[in-house]
Amino acid sequence: MNKKYDLIVVGGGVLGTFHACHALENGLRVAVIEKDKLPQSATVRNFGQVVPSGMNTKWQEYGRESLRIYKQIQDRFDISVRQSGSVYLASNEEEVQLIEELSGINRKNNYKSRLLTRQECLEKYPGLNPGYVKAGLFFPDEITVEPRVMIGRLLEYLVSEKGLDYYDSTPVLHCAAVADGATLHTSGGRVFTAAKVIICCGSEFKTLYPELFVNSDLEVTKLQMLQTVPQTGYELKGSILTGLSIRRYEAFSECPSFAAIKAKEDPDAFEKKWGVHILFKQAVDGSVIIGDSHEYAPAADADVLGFDLRTDVDDFMISEAQKIVALPSYEIRNRWYGIYSQCRTQDLFQHTIDGCIHIVTGIGGKGMTGSAGFSKENIKRIFDLN
Repeated sequence: MNKKYDLIVVGGGVLGTFHACHALENGLRVAVIEKDKLPQSATVRNFGQVVPSGMNTKWQEYGRESLRIYKQIQDRFDISVRQSGSVYLASNEEEVQLIEELSGINRKNNYKSRLLTRQECLEKYPGLNPGYVKAGLFFPDEITVEPRVMIGRLLEYLVSEKGLDYYDSTPVLHCAAVADGATLHTSGGRVFTAAKVIICCGSEFKTLYPELFVNSDLEVTKLQMLQTVPQTGYELKGSILTGLSIRRYEAFSECPSFAAIKAKEDPDAFEKKWGVHILFKQAVDGSVIIGDSHEYAPAADADVLGFDLRTDVDDFMISEAQKIVALPSYEIRNRWYGIYSQCRTQDLFQHTIDGCIHIVTGIGGKGMTGSAGFSKENIKRIFDLN
C-alpha cells in the first residue's frame, strides 16, 4: 500500500478508537486495524456505565473529560448515550457514612453530586426495597451507553465524519520499526506504514510481543453478568450501584472511614471470594442488566479462568438483587461473561518500542469511563502536541 499514516491504531475497542478519535481531531491521518469485523472483547461485554464517581481523584478527571466527549459526540451523532445519572444506595449506617464522606470529597473536587434521603430514593427508583435503602448519593451528569451499539456507531462516526480509515477482519502478524516510523504486516498480506503505532488490543500484544507480554504485570479479570426479559411498563433510570459497590469502588477508598469499615468485613464471605457487587442498568429494550462478579488470573495464564458460567455466582447475584429492587420479572434472558485486562501495580500498561511503537493496554474496568479522557491526553504526549 502507498498510503502512509501519521498513526495506526491496532485494536478497535474503546481505548483504541478514542486514541484514533483524538488523533483525528488534531489533524492527523489515522487508520484503525481491527482483527474482527467489530470488537468482540472487553468493550462490548461490559456493563455500559460511564461513572467517574467510582474512580479515584486522578482518574475521575479523565472520567469527567470523557463525559464531556461522549456528550459532545452524541450531539452530532447518535452513539447511544443516555444521561439519567448514577446513584449509590447505602444499606446501613457504615455505607451512609461513606457516601457522606464521598459527597464532601466531590464538593472539594467541584464534581456535582447530591445526597438523597431514604424517601427520595424510594420515590426516584420504583420497586426499591424500603428495608434495604438508608440513603443515596446521586450524580446527575453521569451517563449510560449500550456497549455493543456504541463502539460500532463511534467507528461509523469517525469514518463518515472525521476521515478515519477502518480496516476490519485484519489481524496484524508483525510490527517493526523502520527508518521513518513502523511497518505492519497483516494476515491478508497487506503492509501498512505509519509514523507511530499504538497497540491497544491485548491479544495482538500477546501475538506480536509474546516475551514482553508474559513478563508484564497484566492480569485478566472475568466477570459474570445477567440480563432479564424486558420489563413491561417499568422504568429504572440510570446506573444503580448498591452497598457492595460502595465497599468496592476505588473512589470510596479515599474516604477517611473506608479502611476501618473494610477491616470489619468477613474475609470468607461469598461476595468476597467471587468479587461480587450488585449493579442494575435498564437497557433500551426494557430489560435490566444485573452484575457482576470478578475472578482474576495472570494474563499469561488467563486460560485457567475458562469459559464456563458459575451458576452459584449467578444465583447469588439474583438473590441479592431481589433484596434490593422488586423488578416485575426476574426471568433471565441472557447470561454472559465479560473479560478485561488490568495491571497489578500501575494504572494501565504502557511500553514504547524504538520510539514509535506504543503499547497501551490493560486499562481494566476504567475503560468505558476513562478511555476518552485519558486518550486525549495520551495522544498529545505521544505526538508532543502540548
